[in-house]
Amino acid sequence: MNKNLFHILMVFAMIFWGASWISTKVLTNYVNEYELVFLRMGICFISMFPLIYFFKLSFKFDLKSFIFILIASVILTLYSIVMFLGVQHGTGSFGGALVTTLIPIITFILIALLNKKTISLKHSFALILGAFGVLNMLNIWNFNLNEIFSKDNIYFLLAAFLWSILTIITSKATKINAFVFTFYTYIVSSFTLFVFFVDGNIFHKIVDFDFIFWFNMFVITILSTTFATSIYFIGATKLGAKEVSSYIFLVPASALSIGAIFLGEEITFNVIIGTIFTIIAIYILNNLNLLRLFKKNQ
Repeated sequence: MNKNLFHILMVFAMIFWGASWISTKVLTNYVNEYELVFLRMGICFISMFPLIYFFKLSFKFDLKSFIFILIASVILTLYSIVMFLGVQHGTGSFGGALVTTLIPIITFILIALLNKKTISLKHSFALILGAFGVLNMLNIWNFNLNEIFSKDNIYFLLAAFLWSILTIITSKATKINAFVFTFYTYIVSSFTLFVFFVDGNIFHKIVDFDFIFWFNMFVITILSTTFATSIYFIGATKLGAKEVSSYIFLVPASALSIGAIFLGEEITFNVIIGTIFTIIAIYILNNLNLLRLFKKNQ
């Protein structure tokens, strides 16, 4: 496939990732957190199966990978539930901006601590800048403790921390393809939720739901997971990991814009400034050269 076309597909993939936060907000009006996570993961692993077969990826895994799959399934389930509760109490646009910018920063800190590495001056500056951005997004400057430690903020911070741990665990499973690894985590998570937390009548319940429900379910499963995740992984092999990771900067802007357009969610000045600062911090932490990337694409 032409690389220029892949750049276009990457833009759409990031837009869909941002849109998933807004769609999740809409879906909180239809089902509870366990039902939504079960439906999302169930639809995702069913739709991912043909892709694994088409790209001839191996379904095999060793014992170590299996253990990582079980651990990742628990964390992924917790993340999805916390994300649901966050957008249920707060706004999808804010959650999409805060969590997606906070994840790379938390991940960087955790890896540095685990590897017992000293953080350089440049990276220390980036972390301080990122922290300033996050504090801006939380609007900590008004000193209203009830607002700063509101349910949505706590849920979003916890979601970012859980996804960072999930990222590290996934990176340790080196003997299995990342896409296949995700496929198995969806199977284990959806099965566990159905057995312990989801009523069997869920299938009768969703039959009566309207077009809005199914459209937003389509967004968070087929578009934001099966399509976007597939494009991301394939793009990493064709364009390179650094070039692909630079596109993640589009996710916060996508979440904020879509939330404002379709749900009328307010985008405050603090959120805009905070998002800009955290994006700059991520840029420094990842040592990305966007100018070089821009010139290469001309």
